[in-house]
Amino acid sequence: MSAAPVTITRHGGVAVVEIAAPPVNALSRAVRTGLLAAIEALGADPDVAAIVLSGGPGRFIAGADIREMSLPPDAPVLPDVVAAIDALDKPVIAAIDGAALGGGLEIALACDARIGSAKALLGLTETRLGIIPGAGGTQRLPRLVGVAAAIGLICAGRVLKAREALDLGVLDAIVAGDPIAAALERAAGQVKRRVSALSVPDSEDGAEDAAAESALKGAKGVPAIAEAIRVIRAARADSFAEGLARERAAFLALRESPEAAALRHLFFAEREAAKVPGLEGAAARPLATIGVIGAGTMGAGIAVALLDAGLHVILVERDAAAAEAGGARVRGLYDRPVKSGRLGSEEAEARLARLAPTDDWDRLATADLVIEAAFEDMAVKVDIFRRLDAVARPGAVLASNTSYLDLDAIAATTGRPQDVVGLHFFAPANLMRLLEVVRGAATAPDVLATALALAKRIGKQPVVAGNCDGFIGNRIYAVYRRHAEYLVEDGATPEAVDAALEAYGFAMGIFAVSDMSGLDIAFAMRQRRAATRDPAERYVAIPDRLCAAGRLGRKTGAGWYAYDAAGKKSVDPTTGDIIAAARAEKAIAPRAVSAPEIQRRLVCVMANEGAKELEEGIALRASDIDLAFVNGYGFPRLKGGPMFAADQMGLAAVLDEIEAAHAAGGAGSEPAPLLRDLARTGGSFSSWRRA
Repeated sequence: MSAAPVTITRHGGVAVVEIAAPPVNALSRAVRTGLLAAIEALGADPDVAAIVLSGGPGRFIAGADIREMSLPPDAPVLPDVVAAIDALDKPVIAAIDGAALGGGLEIALACDARIGSAKALLGLTETRLGIIPGAGGTQRLPRLVGVAAAIGLICAGRVLKAREALDLGVLDAIVAGDPIAAALERAAGQVKRRVSALSVPDSEDGAEDAAAESALKGAKGVPAIAEAIRVIRAARADSFAEGLARERAAFLALRESPEAAALRHLFFAEREAAKVPGLEGAAARPLATIGVIGAGTMGAGIAVALLDAGLHVILVERDAAAAEAGGARVRGLYDRPVKSGRLGSEEAEARLARLAPTDDWDRLATADLVIEAAFEDMAVKVDIFRRLDAVARPGAVLASNTSYLDLDAIAATTGRPQDVVGLHFFAPANLMRLLEVVRGAATAPDVLATALALAKRIGKQPVVAGNCDGFIGNRIYAVYRRHAEYLVEDGATPEAVDAALEAYGFAMGIFAVSDMSGLDIAFAMRQRRAATRDPAERYVAIPDRLCAAGRLGRKTGAGWYAYDAAGKKSVDPTTGDIIAAARAEKAIAPRAVSAPEIQRRLVCVMANEGAKELEEGIALRASDIDLAFVNGYGFPRLKGGPMFAADQMGLAAVLDEIEAAHAAGGAGSEPAPLLRDLARTGGSFSSWRRA
């Protein structure tokens, strides 16, 4: 850093301490050192009567420097800086013109007043990283808002806008202009008001218990939530000093937890995913109107995601009746949030006003980008892209929502393959966060940049993938499903496999998911692969026989499980009979399969296939694979994704497991050469980079 990250300017008897560590003023060691030195110097200066603490125009302090989280604590630690501010006998006013998050808000809470602009954002967001505030946040915030509100805010990692922060008492004032100027004006009359000296206000009867119960219900296994509740509640019983000690001990223990390591990994993975080689200097094309071809479940969900982002949508269907039904389907997706109060009816109508359902393909001539969301059949998609090539304006981006098919073959049917990109949404498309952005052989850099810009605009997590059967996610998922079926044929029950996966942290087991999506979907994929499948690959016919018996999952009332009229699943003896018959035909004597073996086998085969994708350039980095599985396939966030989980196991152990998986599955299950190399050299997926 060429310039000092902390500077002091004088305004008579008031000193302004400004942090200038772009882009977000993270609390690095240099910033902490500069802040502490400034506070100590100004505290000893008799000519200084008050201090204004600022992050500069549009900023405050956005939290800790996450890069330091995995390193040993380095003095001065944040509690030292916060304690120095709290100990001053001169008033300190925080001037907040942007994000005061995590440690940034803890610093602001140590001040005697907090003035924000309308752009101010305040929150203690540490639980998102598997930790709790560690510099007094759990003790100071309850003294301003009460224990119940503090539990809700901290456990959810909520970020408050300025008005709500003012209403709760976290901000003392909101100003229309420059908060530094307002803080300077206020400084002359500001008295000491240490938040640490305030008593904790009483909550309404039952409010604390209700807040704790709600937080634990949404904890999803994050240990930090229970710890946060315990420490926040101690703010009432303990002295402030005792509460700080309790908080710090919990923070340090959680900081070293495997869950926190996994969440930090995903935090950095999201940053890395935006770094795509070959896009340097590529500018995204303008986007205002988007065409969506196909108004079924997927197309309607995509349309809602686009409308929510303020885009205009032309929704094209095969005829007028289908277009009208598609428009009704989109409207239906807005009914639930309107009825629940999460979306105002006027806002819903404003979004729907930007939707134009039609069967007139010529309307697509005005679209900046068109997304094909039709049935997963190559002939259907080829026909659409030929028609689209004729009607779309020059420079329009042409995108396919294909989940398996060859993007280059689709692009080759047009006269502009450079304008074609894959945008693989996940159902329900308006809710699921993952967007697989598939780069074809001819995809132009600015087209890929446009796809990434669209993902950001509609709030999706993009992961760039190369072109192959199934891309990143579905290619790995197919191997995962096959090995789950091998385990069943070898002796496990579907419910035992699902129970093991749910115990590992998946929201649903793989066989329950198959029933939900429909067994015919995977059956169609197997049929498509049949001609190219290696005869040395083990094939399990059980799901084919379930389909042949009309057992397609929830939609037919039976699949791997049976379903009652309310959709509740139960173990079905008929499935057991089909499994037993398949074993008998192959003379397989069923063996006991433990939950740890199921978990280990399935995580390892995912990581092994991911290693093959890395070698082939289908995935740019291991963390992209982790992002895809956490955000699109239900892999537990607290395990960090399959590649991260494999690294935690140790790749030598993973290789041993894959050797066993290869023996069980035959062709297609071989250990990846990359896995062998890394296991031999003691390397890891996370540290591997393409030469």
